[in-house]
Amino acid sequence: MSAPENSEALGPLTLAPEAQRQLFLEARTANTFTDEPVTDEQLRAIHELVKYAPTSLNQQPLRVVLVRSEEARARLVTHMTGRNQEKTAKAPLVAVLAADLDFHEELPRLVPFMENPQAIFADPEAREGSARFNTALQVGYFILGVRAAGLAAGPMIGFDHAAVSKEFFEDGRHAAVCVVNIGKPGPDAWMGRLPRLEYEEVFRTV
Repeated sequence: MSAPENSEALGPLTLAPEAQRQLFLEARTANTFTDEPVTDEQLRAIHELVKYAPTSLNQQPLRVVLVRSEEARARLVTHMTGRNQEKTAKAPLVAVLAADLDFHEELPRLVPFMENPQAIFADPEAREGSARFNTALQVGYFILGVRAAGLAAGPMIGFDHAAVSKEFFEDGRHAAVCVVNIGKPGPDAWMGRLPRLEYEEVFRTV
């Protein structure tokens, strides 16, 4: 994979230059993959890394279904849109990432210093908003974990969210938020590096 422009490691950071390149500067969203399988051991290692990433009040709403069987893959592909169907059909592993809308039930174990933390999220609408926000954070960490494992990720939101939620989370308490293709990048896996906003366009000091 060729390095993008301005991919020199950034001096002020304490993260090793090779890690900067692997996680950020040279990493891309993959569109094709090799046939090399992705193992459960790799997924466990990814989880052991990213589970420590911060969320609000240590919420852990992310739930993941690993789509490995041909039958489950076929069911998922029917709900993907456009080119996402072909990419999902061919990837070595596909993960459906969802938000547990009743994540608050686990808060007494996750924040043991607080008395009755689940009461904060008694309102279903507020609870869903918090679940989706913190799941989105965890999705980002998950993608970085995939990259840390030497794999590439192809995250997609182009699918029928309601249908995928019903197909893979029958209890009705989970909402699918993202589908991620995972594996070793294949031929022509990358688009050209797209522009990013500059520091001055994003940051301001008050």
